[in-house]
Amino acid sequence: MKQFVFWRDVKVTKFKIQSLVFVLVAFMLGCNEFIVVGILPDLSKQFQTPISTMGYLVTIFAMVYAISTTFVTVLTSRYSRYKTLLILMIVFLIGNTLSAMSIGYLTMMVSRIITATTAGSIISLIMTFASTIAPRDKRASLVSWIFAGFSIASVFGVPIGVAVSTSYGWRYTFWGISVITVLTFILLAKILPKQVRQTKSTIKNQLKILLDPRIYHGVFLVLFTAATMYGYYTYIRPLLTTSMGFSTQSLNWLLFIIGIMSIISNRLSGVMAEKPDSLQKAPLFYVADIALLAVFPFALHSKIAGLLIMLILTLIVTIINSPIQIHFLNLAETEYPQSLVFASSLSSIFFNFGISLGSATASSLVSVVGLDRISIGSVVYAIISLGFLFLLNHAVRKRAQRVQ
Repeated sequence: MKQFVFWRDVKVTKFKIQSLVFVLVAFMLGCNEFIVVGILPDLSKQFQTPISTMGYLVTIFAMVYAISTTFVTVLTSRYSRYKTLLILMIVFLIGNTLSAMSIGYLTMMVSRIITATTAGSIISLIMTFASTIAPRDKRASLVSWIFAGFSIASVFGVPIGVAVSTSYGWRYTFWGISVITVLTFILLAKILPKQVRQTKSTIKNQLKILLDPRIYHGVFLVLFTAATMYGYYTYIRPLLTTSMGFSTQSLNWLLFIIGIMSIISNRLSGVMAEKPDSLQKAPLFYVADIALLAVFPFALHSKIAGLLIMLILTLIVTIINSPIQIHFLNLAETEYPQSLVFASSLSSIFFNFGISLGSATASSLVSVVGLDRISIGSVVYAIISLGFLFLLNHAVRKRAQRVQ
């Protein structure tokens, strides 16, 4: 009996260590993705390039991330997941280190394309390993913590990186991420199972999962949910200062509070995903999104009202993240095992498409209706998201009735 308890405790400890490493991977990827936004002025000054041109580093990263993830995950699925992940980590390290050594705008662009090409596939494989390693009752919690790793990077990693960039130079920021990448690589090599059960299949069979309405309604839900968020979040800084009237000195604290709310949102998303009817209850959150976004332009005249709505939106606007990720993983595991890695990448792929759509919409609306009213675009995308959520739930119920 004592021996059984000992091995059970060892297994639990190993799972906790694996979970922490998975969150560290998300933190590493988040720091690399988000840090450019914080150091754009420093890069612009270094390379003597207009900051508007430097901004394309962000746009192109998101587009390459979304497009390349599909091809990389599908084409590498026939190979060992363990070896594939470690190779992708090495390529990511090369790309990030090239960022630290960049001598001009073109070099920096190439380095960002390299990291974007691998980042989506790395997190997809991490999600797949999480699904394989985690007990069924802990899967949703682990997925939510992995998502939280990106929020933690935004709240803590990026401000630290900006401070390092300001004090010592932007190159040290990327060197720091490279150090974290090397540490993460070593930990992954030690704690990941080298052999996991996987189904090898043709590209056509892997993509067959996209023909399932429970999948394609879900990916459009992810896309328009991201567009809903970035339809206003893209201009969060001017919304806080220009529209609400907060001072620039208080901006860092406000962004910190919003970031903490984002971490809480990820944890609530995990709790929600643990319940079998999480997708059926999700429409209530989208109705709340629509109502809050509709009154947001009027609330901007008050600091308290505007900030309160911003915090509530941060809490609920992407609360679907963990439930939809678990939905994709469970569906692939039971009905499309040949597409498990690809299915785990769907949220990441279409969320980045949604970021591009939402930010482009916000940029267009600023010049047409003004900064205060850009949430109009988010209202439209929230309504579309709600429609796809109803279609998804209908497809799930229809399939369940057919099976019975």
